[in-house]
Amino acid sequence: MSKFIGREAELKKLLTYTEKKTASFIVVRGRRRIGKSRLIKEFSKSFDKFYVFSGLPPEKGVTAQHQLDAFSEQMAIQFKSAPARYDNWTNALSAVGERVQSGKILLLFDEISWMGSEDPTFLGNIKNFWDLQLKDNDKLIFIICGSAAAWIDKNIMSSTGFLGRISYTLTLRELPLADCSLFWPKNISAYEKLKVLAVTGGVPRYLEEIDPKLSAEENIKQLCFTQGGLLVEEFGKIFSDLFLRDSAVYKEIIEVLASGSKERSELCAALGIESSGRISEYLEELELSGFITRDFTWNVSSGLDSKLSKYRLSDNYVRFYVKYVEQHVNQINREIYELKSLVSLPEWNSIMGFQFENLVLSNRALIHSALGIKPEEIISSNPFYQTKTKHASGCQIDYMIQTKFGTLYICEIKFSKHEVGESVIQEVQNKIDALKIPRGYSCRPVLIHVNGVSSDVVDADYFAAIIDLTQFLTHKAS
Repeated sequence: MSKFIGREAELKKLLTYTEKKTASFIVVRGRRRIGKSRLIKEFSKSFDKFYVFSGLPPEKGVTAQHQLDAFSEQMAIQFKSAPARYDNWTNALSAVGERVQSGKILLLFDEISWMGSEDPTFLGNIKNFWDLQLKDNDKLIFIICGSAAAWIDKNIMSSTGFLGRISYTLTLRELPLADCSLFWPKNISAYEKLKVLAVTGGVPRYLEEIDPKLSAEENIKQLCFTQGGLLVEEFGKIFSDLFLRDSAVYKEIIEVLASGSKERSELCAALGIESSGRISEYLEELELSGFITRDFTWNVSSGLDSKLSKYRLSDNYVRFYVKYVEQHVNQINREIYELKSLVSLPEWNSIMGFQFENLVLSNRALIHSALGIKPEEIISSNPFYQTKTKHASGCQIDYMIQTKFGTLYICEIKFSKHEVGESVIQEVQNKIDALKIPRGYSCRPVLIHVNGVSSDVVDADYFAAIIDLTQFLTHKAS
């Protein structure tokens, strides 16, 4: 098993539930490959017994009985008992419940949406399983886990049947930059790490595939452009396993957002569909699953969210796949595609800019800390845009932080192979000039970069802070 990296805060929170004097029912959800099962495995070290049951992937032809049979086989292996055939979940779950009545036990139902997708009685049986058997063991923790976050939200979190029963819900996000850095030895440059992270994001399973002996370019080539590479087939698996219905619309949404953030109306226009209808469901499911993010702009005067928002493709791997891998999959699988260099890929610099921006926004707490801003001081913190009207110019700000002290931090995010030049100053000032700022507010421009800034930028003393993102990729290992 690979070394367990990061997740200290999440593991610490889970461990608090071992100190309770009653049983706990916990939900763990998050994107595919984000490390849910690995975290729970690490958590299991605090228990005398750990039992895991996992559903079968929802492939064509898989029935409710197939799921029950798989469950029965897993029971026989873990409880070292003779295999039994169950015709319903009532009996199958009861057989598990009889074996976990005492002792310090962690019980995990992994990919819960797969397990019960073909049986309408499944969720009711899970409720009864908890009420009638599991909660009687005050040293037991029951975890249900899954990648289909929308399914979990609809069928578990929003269900009246589970009201008051869930002790804690943990949604796993990408690893922060400092933890990502630990997948490399300390002699690898932060810039090289960032090139890989621009493709993988902070997804642990992808980072585990990195070979530190190879360059960033070679690692990306092996993962994304070589037959059998993990990230060649991953995209198809994400959408076939995660969404329990036709995935074509999800893919279309992703493809539109790959070129940049869009308002709902812009997205629907690009898709050629009405703004009403099921588009809301598709967007919500993609958002809950961690692939897109809805960034609300806000009213600076009131500090309240506006009705205006843009959907952003916040998953770096998915964007990279759509832009560069998908069109070559057949050639890759026939081993006739040759990647000359990353920089030769079309629109490479602009796409890297999007990817770098995602990394910054996923690690905004690090930016707050670098600026000396405490969480309780922040009113709003998001990409910001102002639409053009008769009384105001339009503007787009990569990232803006509004504090309760009347300060706006205008953050410009620049990914460049070379130093950022003096022109960035006028670029940022134009945005500030266009911004409708309430009386009494101060604007502090901030530059977030990766490969240095010119002496002209530093000497101008224009920016309140210049933050090199590579400082957060410093190796922490001893």
